[in-house]
Amino acid sequence: MENETFTKALHIGRKIERVRRLRGMTQADLGDLLGVTRQAVSKMEQNEKLEDEKIKQVAEALGVTEEGLKNYTEETVLYCTNNFYENCHVSASNIGPISTVENLNHFSMEQAIKLFEELIKIEREKYESVKKEKE
Repeated sequence: MENETFTKALHIGRKIERVRRLRGMTQADLGDLLGVTRQAVSKMEQNEKLEDEKIKQVAEALGVTEEGLKNYTEETVLYCTNNFYENCHVSASNIGPISTVENLNHFSMEQAIKLFEELIKIEREKYESVKKEKE
């Protein structure tokens, strides 16, 4: 019998749920990528520990590394988010009044919104194509 290794990383199921939600995925979306039902994903998210091979599959479906999933903490996400903004040299003092934020990008607000909508459309198309490949 082959030895299976399990990871009990402070309730791995909750970590999977939180990362899934951060990625904007439903249980059904993740289930489709893993080839399981929404109910199976729900049960997996309730497990305190999972086989390392299953964690690897879930991490790949979520688009994160296996270690990143195992070591996920909300504090790390907040730290990385805060650190990102600090390193961008964006602060309330150097942005100026709200009315001038638009000028930082050299775009009008309407152009920026249109650009982001296009980027979201492209990402959705990529997601749908990956979803269809898995079927």
